[in-house]
Amino acid sequence: MKKIAYILTGVIVLAGCKPRLPIDTPSSGAADVSVYVAVGNSLTAGYADNSLYRKGQQNSYPSILATQFALVGGGDFKQPLLPGEWGYPDAKLVLGMKTNCAGIASLGPVSYTGWADTVNNAMSIANSGPYNNLGVPGIRTVDYLLNNYATLAQTVGNAGYASRFFKQPGKRPLDELIYTVNTLKPTFFTLWLGANDVLGYATSGGEGAVPGTPVFGLILPGDISPTDMFQKNYDSVVNVLVKDGARGVLLNIPDITAIPLFTTVPIKGLELDAVDAVNLANLHAAAGLQFAEGTDYYVVADAGAAGGRRKIREGEYILLSSPLTDSIKCGGWGKTKPIPEANYLDAEEVAHVKTATATFNQVILLAAQKHGLAHVDMNHFLNTVTTGYKFNGAEFTTEYISGGAFSLDGVHLTPRGYAIVANEIINAINLNYGARIPMADVNSYNGLLFP
Repeated sequence: MKKIAYILTGVIVLAGCKPRLPIDTPSSGAADVSVYVAVGNSLTAGYADNSLYRKGQQNSYPSILATQFALVGGGDFKQPLLPGEWGYPDAKLVLGMKTNCAGIASLGPVSYTGWADTVNNAMSIANSGPYNNLGVPGIRTVDYLLNNYATLAQTVGNAGYASRFFKQPGKRPLDELIYTVNTLKPTFFTLWLGANDVLGYATSGGEGAVPGTPVFGLILPGDISPTDMFQKNYDSVVNVLVKDGARGVLLNIPDITAIPLFTTVPIKGLELDAVDAVNLANLHAAAGLQFAEGTDYYVVADAGAAGGRRKIREGEYILLSSPLTDSIKCGGWGKTKPIPEANYLDAEEVAHVKTATATFNQVILLAAQKHGLAHVDMNHFLNTVTTGYKFNGAEFTTEYISGGAFSLDGVHLTPRGYAIVANEIINAINLNYGARIPMADVNSYNGLLFP
């Protein structure tokens, strides 16, 4: 998965007001949380603002859960923490003043320029493990049975995060999980895996294969994972986690087309006067495009359309990125030049993403039912949050920057967003295991920090 896609998974925010169990004397009920292990991808690792950094890790949803678990008998929760705040493998994004291509200064995401305190920290810290947080940015379900994954990941932009803390980097991620389970003997776990099996395809503008074909056991980062391979690997992970009687929570894949990376750039963003409308119609005459004064749809490249271009349609999505938005603003993209196919998702590609997500989520649900595990429907939560989520007077939405739940990469969460996820997990534990674990105070965690 490309850097911003480590993403994934999917991302998320939360359902609006919904019933919660009354909290009396804290109790873990039938859920023994004394030894907790978290398995997943970048969201589990605490990735935020297009990078991984120490405070992000410390405010990951597993870390927040561990804090709440400590109230009901939870023990130590060890993470493979980075030493600083610059970001790994690249500088994180922060809010700052920036001048766009038109020479206009405004507040927006810029690369952190503080002391580079995490540079050259890819060296192994495995001997200080094992670790309770096994979140690996970029990892997919189909990677879990891939030999030498940690080394291979270095070749596709992951910068070797897995090899940084894997005790056995030359083996499969499943082997690392087996080692951790056999050593720590977890009594409880969370598993949030699968978003990257569709996210890489979406963030590449649907340029990959549907589904991908394994080459030496490897699915390319921009492909959608094959269902049979996804199921085999997912079930293998769950079987390892439950083998000694541990209980846990399975989280499904959110609707990634509902996150800011795909919803921030409006598809109907052309502002035209009467002269513009006539000139554009003449320019795109070979494609038969017509334009109206006012607000109109951007022009996108489409090899199957007349003249190789058309207007983008409702239900399609333009990807958020600084180079693209500058090209739209100053380079005529979407107006005099079609937006390239790799920068948007067309209706067919959206359908591929949604179909794969639904299929994979069925695998996750069946695994939860088979093993009697709690299940959190993050896909449903994300699709019902259009009106926002409120916690003690503060409201959070999916809006980029202003919504407060998503970080500056438009995919991963802020600490407050991760706290909301933690609360959804706690609610599921309380409901399914008869527990009374107190909710985290969402407002005690930071949202986006303004300069």
